[in-house]
Amino acid sequence: MESPEFAAGMRSHGVNGAGPHKRKRSTIDSSPASLLDHDHDDQDDEHHAAERGDASPEAKGRRLPGVKRACNECRQQKLRCDVVQDPFQGCSRCNRLRLECKIESNFKRIGKRSKHAEMEKEIDKLRRAVQAAKAQGFTVEEDDEAIHSQLQSPVVASQYSHTRNPSLMGSDEAVSSLLHLKRGGSYTIPRIARELDDFRITEEQENLLFSQFFNCYHPFLPFLNPNQTPDQYYQQHPLVYWSIVAVASRRFLPDPTILTKLSGPLTRYLWTTIGEVPQSYYVVKALCLLCTWPLPTSTTSSDPTHILCGVLMKIATGIGLHRPNHINDFSRVAVELNNDGLHDRIKTWAVCNIVAQTIGTGYGQPASTLYDWTLAVRGGESGLFSLGPELEARLQIERFCDKVSKEMYSNASDPRGVAGDEHRAMLMRVYRREFNELQASILSQNLSPIINLHLRAAGLHLRLAGFFDSSKTPAYLDDLMALWRATTSYLDYILDGDPQCPQEYQYQVRDQYFLQYATNYIQQMLVAAGFALLKLMRSFFAKQIDFERGRNLFHGAIRAIRTTSVVQNDLNWRLAELMVQIWNGARIDAISPSFQANDNPEIDDSLQLKVRCRHSMSLVFDSIWHWREEYQARGRGTLDGKSMFSFLLSLSALSLSPPLPKRSKLRHPW
Repeated sequence: MESPEFAAGMRSHGVNGAGPHKRKRSTIDSSPASLLDHDHDDQDDEHHAAERGDASPEAKGRRLPGVKRACNECRQQKLRCDVVQDPFQGCSRCNRLRLECKIESNFKRIGKRSKHAEMEKEIDKLRRAVQAAKAQGFTVEEDDEAIHSQLQSPVVASQYSHTRNPSLMGSDEAVSSLLHLKRGGSYTIPRIARELDDFRITEEQENLLFSQFFNCYHPFLPFLNPNQTPDQYYQQHPLVYWSIVAVASRRFLPDPTILTKLSGPLTRYLWTTIGEVPQSYYVVKALCLLCTWPLPTSTTSSDPTHILCGVLMKIATGIGLHRPNHINDFSRVAVELNNDGLHDRIKTWAVCNIVAQTIGTGYGQPASTLYDWTLAVRGGESGLFSLGPELEARLQIERFCDKVSKEMYSNASDPRGVAGDEHRAMLMRVYRREFNELQASILSQNLSPIINLHLRAAGLHLRLAGFFDSSKTPAYLDDLMALWRATTSYLDYILDGDPQCPQEYQYQVRDQYFLQYATNYIQQMLVAAGFALLKLMRSFFAKQIDFERGRNLFHGAIRAIRTTSVVQNDLNWRLAELMVQIWNGARIDAISPSFQANDNPEIDDSLQLKVRCRHSMSLVFDSIWHWREEYQARGRGTLDGKSMFSFLLSLSALSLSPPLPKRSKLRHPW
């Protein structure tokens, strides 16, 4: 019979008689986690030798009935085990330490380094939760300071159970056990619903934000299901969930800092998701939201919305949203859609084109739309391809804007793509008649003020082409007057609404609803209307209009643009400051020409544009460049808030003074 010393000596010499393999067993310099996660028991070594076939015949014969294994606890510590398997009898170590002695075939050692790292992360969460609780009025009892200090120990993190979200709730339960509310009442720490990087949202905030989204923002783009819960949206795709939270947080009074805190983590998660080449149409829905209400930015050069729109349309066509009846042509596995799923995809595809068109119009770029058979006009049709009156009307309006952009600003024979004067005059007559028909059709349906506002935006988009006319063009003054009417119509509606709208839509014309929750496109058209008003009132055309009305509208437009701002010094806030500088620099208030409707002014080229490649938004970019050249050359072109301050003083005389802005130097918005 082989002695244990003999067997150990044979193992130390290796299979082929090679030299001994030295192994360091220092319990100080080496960590068990640095070793391989395998069994190193002597019994297991004999088992491995038997499996390799290098054991003696006698040893093979002895081991055939079974293999002696160490228990889980001894294997974890890499100790010799004397457990007896048949009949089972616990090892002496487990009995001495009162541990559960058992043998599991799928047992794997747990490395201490990873376990310690996880504990450290949990402790960090606990500390942050304690600080957040203190900030909300919770305090630590003096008697509990010793317990609070135990958060330094990894043992604390493992003593709490997890409830709704295993990765989050342990922290809250631990903190709740340590903290007491001094104000009175038995309250607990708000439960964390979700987290994205270092941003967290409580269940109460989650419910309030989703409620605010569907009450205030959803009417502008009604394609999501208000009856679904936040958990359902998160299960569809986390990006949808966080996009809803981001949009709703724009005007979230209980915690106005959520949008700022969420912007960074959401931006990183957004680009990570895009980099993974998503195949889910729920990602398309999320992109529709983020393109309609982009995260705030201070310059157009840092605004990724136009890029995201292109990604949005490519993902949509890549997964076959434009061919909902043939979805399997774009899938690696068979997909069967029920009627609800098919209808939802059709609606999502329609919204994709609506969003893409508004971005093309608002940014002065060619729209990446695709109005194909799926979105063909089918008058009075009900069923799967029916979008509902609101979305159907929006789609018709955006189709009209698409026609105007492609015909007016996509001339292949012109280096800037602009149609010639004669061709544009002919197109203007055609589209003027088409717009009147579209307007009559939509107004007859008694739809929401949101639809009527977009209808006026389309009319303004059409009439802004008047700035491309030569001063020698026939009916030049008539085109400018039509532009004036379209501008004032849009501004009147967005500032005052329509008090005659149906009762169910009255909330949309009260409390600055349009300005508080407006989409980015509505804001861009508001800026375009403000610049159009400013340019007309600085020109010879000022004698043809009611100057006092124009000045009041311009003051209202400045106030409205600042109201649409969601964070200090964002792009809208800075554009309002820039427009004020132009107004003050031109000293328009000092000019105040008298209104002479029957007078024929001396026409000049003061309304001609230098920037002509940005479609109907060329006016905005031209005004920015004009400001840059004229005012910065004089050393006055800094957006430091001083001109806004003086402008607000003039507003006070008209009872239009909004809250005064903070003074801070800003960079050029472009």
